[in-house]
Amino acid sequence: MGVLDKAALVLSALETGPTTLAGLVSSTGLARPTAHRLAVALEHHRLVGRDLQGRFVLGPRLTELAAAAGEDRLLATAGPILARLRDITGESAQLFRRQGDIRVCAAVAERPSGLRDTIPVGSQLTMTAGSAAQVLLAWDEPDKLQRGLNSSAFSAVALATVRRRGWAQSVAEREPGVASVSAPVRAPSGKVLAAVSVSGPIERLTRQPGRLHAPAVMAAAERLSEVLRRTGASE
Repeated sequence: MGVLDKAALVLSALETGPTTLAGLVSSTGLARPTAHRLAVALEHHRLVGRDLQGRFVLGPRLTELAAAAGEDRLLATAGPILARLRDITGESAQLFRRQGDIRVCAAVAERPSGLRDTIPVGSQLTMTAGSAAQVLLAWDEPDKLQRGLNSSAFSAVALATVRRRGWAQSVAEREPGVASVSAPVRAPSGKVLAAVSVSGPIERLTRQPGRLHAPAVMAAAERLSEVLRRTGASE
């Protein structure tokens, strides 16, 4: 059996959850030194990690690779959906993805004229303010969510509201004079992969922008989520 086959056995064994070295040996049939050597090598490449008890778990690199695969499908179809959202709302529309402690604008459909919130593709924005940041954080694991709330402009209560109603709004939270509305794009598993947003001046969106645009933003996010469901995109 080749090294890649053995490495695949180790990763497959970790699908069920945290596993000790003895558990890896039992589930893979590999010799203890071989299982240990492969697990440590995979850990070096972040394909395997450790939990607080020192057990082996699937590593963060797998999530990053899966997200990149999902992003390709998202970006292939985001343009027309964002353009339609822009036309329905009359405001600039964006797609944001989280990368660690920042969020990145992955696609955009700008309002063609007049006062608008311009966010170029590739822009890196904070995860501590704005409706897209709320959406990208609201469904995170409890410990990560709590860390994300440190020095954020929104509260745990606000994120609970986001989870309950399925969308977020912000008014002058990220930038003075700007309001926005965002909703989650989900993988077939339900994991939040991205946030669809519309943003513009408070004078047009008002101090309750969700009342104006939440239905359209949620519909656009659902259309993108449906694309991922049809194509079987993973987390």
